[in-house]
Amino acid sequence: MANTPQRFLEKIRQAKDKKLKELDLSNDWDRDSKEKLTEIPAEVFELEWLEVLNLSGNQLTTLPEAITCLQQLTFLYLSGNQLTTLPEAITRLQQLTYLGLSLNQLTTLPEAIIRLQQLTYLGLSFNQLTTLPEAITRLQQLTSLDLSDNPIEKPPPEIVEQGIKAIRDYFRQLEAEGTDYLYEAKLLIVGEAGAGKTTLAKKIENQNYQLQEEDSTKGIQVIQWRFLMENGREFRVNIWDFGGQEIYHATHQFFLTKRSLYTLVADTRKEDTDFYYWLNVVELLSDNSPLLIIKNEKQNRHREINELQLRGQFTNLKETLPTNLATNRGLEQVLEQIKHYVKNLPHIGSPLPKTWVRVREALESDTRNYMGLDEYLNICQQNGFTHRNDKLQLSSYLHDLGVCLHFREDPLLNKTVILKPKWGTDAVYKVLDNEKVICNLGSFTRSDLANIWCEDEYAMMHDELLRLMINFKLCYEIPRSQGKYIAPQLLSANQPSYNWDKTNNLILRYAYEFMPKGIITQFIVAMNELINEQQCVWKSGVVLSKDQTKAEVIEYYGKREIKIRVSGRHKRDLMTIVIHELDKIHDSYKLLKYNKLIPCNCDTCKNRQEPHFYPFEILRQFVVDRQEVIQCQKSYQMVDVLGLIDDVMNRRELLKAEQQMGGDFLLNPSETIRENIVVTINNVIQPSKQENNFMTEPSKQEDNSKSAVPVTLSFAFRNGMFYLFVFVVVFCLIAFFGGSLPFHYLALTIIGTAIFIVLIGVLQLRQDDRLSEKSFVDLTKMVLEQLPLISNIIKQFQGNK
Repeated sequence: MANTPQRFLEKIRQAKDKKLKELDLSNDWDRDSKEKLTEIPAEVFELEWLEVLNLSGNQLTTLPEAITCLQQLTFLYLSGNQLTTLPEAITRLQQLTYLGLSLNQLTTLPEAIIRLQQLTYLGLSFNQLTTLPEAITRLQQLTSLDLSDNPIEKPPPEIVEQGIKAIRDYFRQLEAEGTDYLYEAKLLIVGEAGAGKTTLAKKIENQNYQLQEEDSTKGIQVIQWRFLMENGREFRVNIWDFGGQEIYHATHQFFLTKRSLYTLVADTRKEDTDFYYWLNVVELLSDNSPLLIIKNEKQNRHREINELQLRGQFTNLKETLPTNLATNRGLEQVLEQIKHYVKNLPHIGSPLPKTWVRVREALESDTRNYMGLDEYLNICQQNGFTHRNDKLQLSSYLHDLGVCLHFREDPLLNKTVILKPKWGTDAVYKVLDNEKVICNLGSFTRSDLANIWCEDEYAMMHDELLRLMINFKLCYEIPRSQGKYIAPQLLSANQPSYNWDKTNNLILRYAYEFMPKGIITQFIVAMNELINEQQCVWKSGVVLSKDQTKAEVIEYYGKREIKIRVSGRHKRDLMTIVIHELDKIHDSYKLLKYNKLIPCNCDTCKNRQEPHFYPFEILRQFVVDRQEVIQCQKSYQMVDVLGLIDDVMNRRELLKAEQQMGGDFLLNPSETIRENIVVTINNVIQPSKQENNFMTEPSKQEDNSKSAVPVTLSFAFRNGMFYLFVFVVVFCLIAFFGGSLPFHYLALTIIGTAIFIVLIGVLQLRQDDRLSEKSFVDLTKMVLEQLPLISNIIKQFQGNK
C-alpha cells in the first residue's frame, strides 16, 4: 500500500472496519496524476462483501485476476483509466449489473463477456472499438449500451447508433441470411458559386465532356458514376453537386452526411474561396470525413495555398490537387485519388445481410421518385425479409447513408419512402428560389405552393413536401394563420424598431469558435409560436413574448456570437426555454465548439447592458474545484459562483456539462444507484421511451428532445410526482379508515401528513444546495414546531439551555 494515496488508505480502512458495501476510490478530472492509482491496492480484494466499487478517473492499465474475489459486486466503475484490454477475469463477476468502461483505450471485447448475464448497463463510450462480438447480443438483461465515440465499423455505425435492439437484429439477420457487401459511396462537391463544381462532376462522369457556359447550380444536382474494382465488383458513386449561393448554406447540415468523400473546388482566378469556412463546415457536419481540395487553375493561373497550416488545423484534409478542367490537365490524378479515397471509406466492405444488398439493388433499379411504405415493405418481403422491424431498420440505414429518405418518426412522412433524394431537395429549393416568395420576404401560402409545385411529379405530394421543409427547419406555419408560412432565410435583413425595457435584464451570450450558418433561422422556426404577431422577427434575430416577459435573441455572424437578453416578470423561465432550444440545435452539430458567457451580477454589473462575462466552463471548473467565489474584472468584487449560474439557468446544467465531458465516473456510487432506481421506476411508468434510450447511461436518461434536466431522484420531488403520490395514498387511506377513526385522530393524521410532506421538501432543498445549513436547520425547526408533542420538547430543550 506504499504507493496508495493516503486519502484512499483511509477509505479502505473505513470500508474494512465498518464492512461498508460501497467503496469510492475515484478521482475527478484535474487531480494531480501522483494522487491517482496505477494499480488496485491488494487490500481492496479482501473486502469480499463489496457491492459497489468506483475506480474511475485513475491510471489503471490492467485488472488483476484477484478482482474475482469480489463476487458480490453489482456496480463496477472503471471509466477514465488506461485499460487497453478487458481481461476475462472480469466476466466471472456474475452479479454485475452495471459496468462503466468509458474513456479507456479498449480495442476489443472478449467473447466471454456473454457470462455477465445480469448486466443491464454497459458503458463503452470514448474507446477504440472497431468491432463488436456477436456475444454481446446474447446478454439478455442488457438494456443500456453506450458505444458513442468509437470507430466502430461492424456493425455499421448507423446501426450502432440505434441501440442494442438494432444491434441484436443486425447480427440475427447476418446469421440467418448470410453476408454480402455494399460497394456504394457518396461524393459531395462544395465551394463558392462559379468555382467549377458542376464541371468537375460532369468530368468525373465523362472525361470527354466539353466545357460550356453552365447555369449556376440551383440547389443540388446528383450524378451517378460507376467504375470496376480490382475484385471485379462494380463500385457506385453518387456525386452531389451543391449550389454555392448563400441561400443554400443554411441547408448544408441536412445533406452533408458522414462517411462520404468531400471535394472543395477553388477557382484560382477569383481567389474568393473561403477555405476556413468550407473546411470547418465539412469537419463539423461530416464527422471528420476525408476532404480533397481541387484547385481549378482556369487559364493555367496558379495559386499557392498554405497547405501545411490547413493540415495542422484540419486533420481530414487529405490532398490538394491542381487541375485545369478546360484542358484536362491533372484530371487523371484527381480521378485516381477520388477512387482511392471512396474505396477506403470506413463503411466500404462492411458485412451486411444479403437481404439488405438485394433490396438496395431493387430500389436502385426503380425509376420512380418515391413509393408508399407498403410498396417498400413488399419489396423487402420479396427479397427475403420476414420481420417488419428488420425492413424498417434497413430503411433507417439507407436514410442515414443518404441513399433514400424515410422519416420514420414523422406521422405523415413515414408513409412514404423517397427513393431519389434529389427529387425532394429540388422541390425544397424551388420554394426558396421562387421570385414571389423572395419578394414577399419568405412568406408563402398553400396556393403559392400549388403554383410552385405544378409539375406532375409533385402533384400528389404537396403535403409531404411541405412537411419535409418543416422537418428541415426551413419554414414554419404562422400561428393562428392556417395555410400561411414563413421561410426565415428570406426574411428582411433589417432589424425592426421596437421598445425594450433595459432595467433588470437577464443577459446571456453564446460565443463560437466557428459558427455554421443557419443556427438563428432554425431557432426562429423552433420558437415561432412565441413570436408576437410575427412583428419582431428578421433574418438574424427575433423577439419572443410569453407571460408578460420578452426575450431578444440576435445572431451577430461576423462576431460569431448570439446574444440574448430577457426582460419582464418571468425572466429566468423564458431564459431557460431559450437556452434549451438553442442547446438542442447545438447538439445536432456533433463537433460544434462554443461557450456560454454568464453575466456578472455584482453591484457594478448587474444593471448594465454590457456587464463582465464569465465563460460557463470556467464557472463549472470553479464548482468542481470547490471554489465558491470568482472576481469580477470590472469592479474587482468577489462574486458567488453558484449565484451567477442560478441567475441565468438551472443549476442542473452543471451536471449536464459534466456528463457530456465523460460519463459515469463523475457521479458517486450512491448517487448513481439512486438514479438507477428512478430510471427503473420511469421505465415502468413510461415504457414507450425505453426504446429511444439504449445509447444513454442511466445517469443521463433524457427524453427525445434531449432535455437538460437529468432523471434523478430529486426530479421526482420537483415535478410534483412524489407529493401527488403521497396525497393519493393518504386520501385513499382516509377514505378507507375515515369512518372508523375518531374525528380528532383523523384531523391529526391529515395535519401530520401535510407537515411530513413539507419536511421532505425542506430536506430536498438542502440536498440540492438551495438552502444554507443554518436556513435548513431553522426551516426544519419551524416545520417540526407545528407538531404539538415535538413542539413542547423543543421548547423544553431551549428552556434548559
